[in-house]
Amino acid sequence: MKIAIGNDHAATELKWTIKEYVEGLGHEVVNFGTDDNESCDYPEFGKAVGRAVANGEVGCGILICGTGVGISIAANKIKGVRAAVCSDVTTAHLVKEHNNANIIAFGARIVGEELAKDIVRSYLDAEFAGGRHQRRVDMIED
Repeated sequence: MKIAIGNDHAATELKWTIKEYVEGLGHEVVNFGTDDNESCDYPEFGKAVGRAVANGEVGCGILICGTGVGISIAANKIKGVRAAVCSDVTTAHLVKEHNNANIIAFGARIVGEELAKDIVRSYLDAEFAGGRHQRRVDMIED
């Protein structure tokens, strides 16, 4: 699968770690984030990943900023995006299974590298359950 990744200056190092990890799982990663530590504006990267997901350029997205919150809010402004902040593996699994989230976000200042990898793996391994959950996702989209 082709996966978008976006980050701000607070998450550059973690972005490289996650990009390498995801590629090691056999996925192609498209980098929409900053590549250095110079202060920048996270909404730009949330928007870029959100658009790539919404228009089908990629299958899903990963966003990383200091907390994961700001960048996910920016992505959620794009119609068709369901971005969810995940700080643990259970949430990462459930946002896909119950909410069919197409972007996950987490904070470089909140989770460490190994937990971040586990969050990504849990999300990518999960499948949308459909059924009553589809009705709710439809309600969100409306």
